[in-house]
Amino acid sequence: MAVTPSSTGVHDREPVEKDDRGSTPSASASRSWLPLPSPFPDPHPRGHLLPRDGVPTGVLKERAEDFLVEELPLYEPEGEGEHLYLGIQKRMMAHAELLRLLGRHFGVAESAIGAAGMKDRLAITRQMVSIHLPGRAKEFAAETGSGAIDLGTERVTVLWAAWHRNKLRRGHLAGNRFVVRIRRIDPLAAPTLWRRLQVLEQRGAPNHFGPQRFGYRGNTHRLGAILLRQDWEGVLAELLGAKGSWFPEHQRRYREAFDAGDYELAAQGWGPNDAAERVALRKLMKSGNPRRAVLSVGDHARSFWVSAIQSAAYNRLLDDRLASGTFETLREGDVAFRHAGGSSFIVSRGDLDRGDLEPRLAKGEISPAGPLWGAKLLEASGETAAEELEALKAFGVEPAMLASGPDGADGARRPYRLFPANCELDAGTDEHGGYVRLAFDLSKGAFATTLLRELIDEQSAEPRPSGNTAADEASD
Repeated sequence: MAVTPSSTGVHDREPVEKDDRGSTPSASASRSWLPLPSPFPDPHPRGHLLPRDGVPTGVLKERAEDFLVEELPLYEPEGEGEHLYLGIQKRMMAHAELLRLLGRHFGVAESAIGAAGMKDRLAITRQMVSIHLPGRAKEFAAETGSGAIDLGTERVTVLWAAWHRNKLRRGHLAGNRFVVRIRRIDPLAAPTLWRRLQVLEQRGAPNHFGPQRFGYRGNTHRLGAILLRQDWEGVLAELLGAKGSWFPEHQRRYREAFDAGDYELAAQGWGPNDAAERVALRKLMKSGNPRRAVLSVGDHARSFWVSAIQSAAYNRLLDDRLASGTFETLREGDVAFRHAGGSSFIVSRGDLDRGDLEPRLAKGEISPAGPLWGAKLLEASGETAAEELEALKAFGVEPAMLASGPDGADGARRPYRLFPANCELDAGTDEHGGYVRLAFDLSKGAFATTLLRELIDEQSAEPRPSGNTAADEASD
């Protein structure tokens, strides 16, 4: 049996408010779920494929110009329709901020905006977006020329505009091209990096979800677990309060004010880039209804939290594979992913006896695949199924929580291996010092720094919950 995984994995559905109380009758809200673990497990990648001895250190994203991302489109707009496609270049801007900017300019809701994937904040990126503008083609006819649309900020440039008949949806891309300059590294380390990169081209690199998926506090997966319980007060406490996950010290005063019920003071702590916090608190102050406050953060934020809990369980399984030496192997009951077509199949005893799986694994045609839990997930069998279920339960989440409800997910399979393509490497010195420059293509959904963490001992200036630093990766 073969299935094609969902391009999104997470439902794009708006919860319907049924009353003005803080809760709503539902199976999810009334059922007793697994308790949330304490401490809540770290979702970040831990394991490596390649030996760490002699790995050079380097810094990623010392400046935006050192991290370039260009989306590789799956198709081009046809020139007619009611969705305005824009080719944009953005600099130092998060995806959520881009959505707000486009919504204000075109006077549309977030749900009218489409994107194939989220791109890095600390980077210069190029991608397509779509805006649903039914009946408004004449209004924007003069703006569809190159450079004609001014979004009011130097951080975003519209390169071109064209009409198309359908919304650009998540996963509607062929991949991404990355050009990365690693700083604070000896340029003479370039041959070492090239040899390691060649091994990953052949064997595949671990396809972890990177730190961006879990936010600067490392807690989006925890928000997802609480959201799936429809524990509205719990979501707000984790998002805005001081008693949950790690947070930067400068936020302490405002988070403690929230815990004390001083919402006016708490509101002073959130700026333009703290969209979810600011919107949720404002709605809570206005309505006094925790449920409405959580729903007010929008589809994008809530689906991101849900995807984070899927990603956390996946990372845990991938790390187990690396530790046990089964990263590149298949056993009965595993789910195998076909890289060429994106479909999956359950490995049977007959498949193993036939003897063709091992050469296909060696050629990179297929890989073992981990679960992104949801209603349409192709489930493994036997020992693999039991291990996958335990990985999800380790985060206090059960399959039923992701299979139904307004914030449920479709589910998908994600290969444990990623294969970089069209790789280039050079090294040198410029006005900012020595560097090694890497360029490569990755398939959709893959994180660039997931590949780079196999090549270097990566450092960055961005904060992490551990107090260390990490880069803000692109994917999708």
